[in-house]
Amino acid sequence: MVPEGWERVLIKDACESIIDCVNKTAPTVDYETPFKMIRTTNVRNGRVNTKDVRYVTEDTYLQWVRRGRPKNGDIIFTREAPVGEVGILESAEGVFLGQRTMMYRAHPDFANNYYLFYFLSSSYCQKQIDDLSNGGTVAHMRVPDCSEILVNLPPILEQKKIAQILSTWDKAITTTEQLLANSQQQKKALMQQLLTGKKRLLDENGVRFSGEWSSTTIQNLFARVTTKNQGQSENVVTISGQQGLINQKEFFNKSVASEILDNYTLLRRGQFAYNKSYSNGYPMGAIKRLNRYEMAVVTTLYICFEIQAKKKADSNFWEQYFESGLLNRGLSQIAHEGGRAHGLLNVKPADFFGLKIPLPSIEEQAAIGQVLAHADKNVFVLKARIEFLKKEKKALMQQLLTGKRRVKVDEEAA
Repeated sequence: MVPEGWERVLIKDACESIIDCVNKTAPTVDYETPFKMIRTTNVRNGRVNTKDVRYVTEDTYLQWVRRGRPKNGDIIFTREAPVGEVGILESAEGVFLGQRTMMYRAHPDFANNYYLFYFLSSSYCQKQIDDLSNGGTVAHMRVPDCSEILVNLPPILEQKKIAQILSTWDKAITTTEQLLANSQQQKKALMQQLLTGKKRLLDENGVRFSGEWSSTTIQNLFARVTTKNQGQSENVVTISGQQGLINQKEFFNKSVASEILDNYTLLRRGQFAYNKSYSNGYPMGAIKRLNRYEMAVVTTLYICFEIQAKKKADSNFWEQYFESGLLNRGLSQIAHEGGRAHGLLNVKPADFFGLKIPLPSIEEQAAIGQVLAHADKNVFVLKARIEFLKKEKKALMQQLLTGKRRVKVDEEAA
């Protein structure tokens, strides 16, 4: 059911044109040209990335746009890998559709491109897209079905107003994402300066720390943790590069651990774990401190450890040091021949604990840890703000695009 004055129509009846890609891969060249192929990977999070693209010659471009040339404001839709990603094309010059992409262009008399974009992006419509998609190893949507999506269509002026409201939310999200990126970059630069001694802080008396840092090994500050779980915890955690040690079910949306957890290592708050698997941004694996939970269990594939020299090591400092990537060079030198087994680096615990690390005074460690922890809080606040904005926008879309919440239209302005 839609409100009075609205229609529920097939998307093909709301569009001036729906264009499918040429059903073969365009021959690309290994140099930059003005002619760019949009692939499914270029359509993410409501945007069409026209920078990270593959290039073709003019002759190829002309062959591939014979069904129609994209224009600014057109909607790009992915039929596969994955199904249902939607983006607005902001820069159409020299662009053409790669495989498994579609293009929608609203009929200007009774539909608005940006309204259709938001409708296609909504969870309300994405459920419909899922239902229209074929399963199998790789989910995909047939070309004819891309014209059969049902769209809630208010009067054109109301469409424009809805799109304007949602665009305002998008701008707020984009602005906050830019602030987050800047904050993360500043934090990264600060880590490189403070954790290498290139920049020195002031002590509690306002005097700048000075003097050379000494050197030690991990085993002189930390002790290995090998405590077996004896029923103390059923909280199985995994290491995520972005989220740290996090519950498996929360991260994977399922449990990938054995039902019997007695052979797992018991980890307590403040202890560390090293996952030797490569992940994005962590070429030599990731080391994380258990912060979220009092206790958890991890696979014995992780190397777990805790501070033993508490008068020489500040936990916050070392959490930041391990996060910085400054240990990567040492790790690359102890990764033995044979490389990776099942994605795991071949790093022996004895070699890991023998790695050399710098050792500032405990006072300077504490000062550095405090400054970087404060920077982390700024990042956390911005991330939380982005999640809040996205959640609120999603709820608003559900109301506006179904007519449960109506907008006032300024007839004169329109």
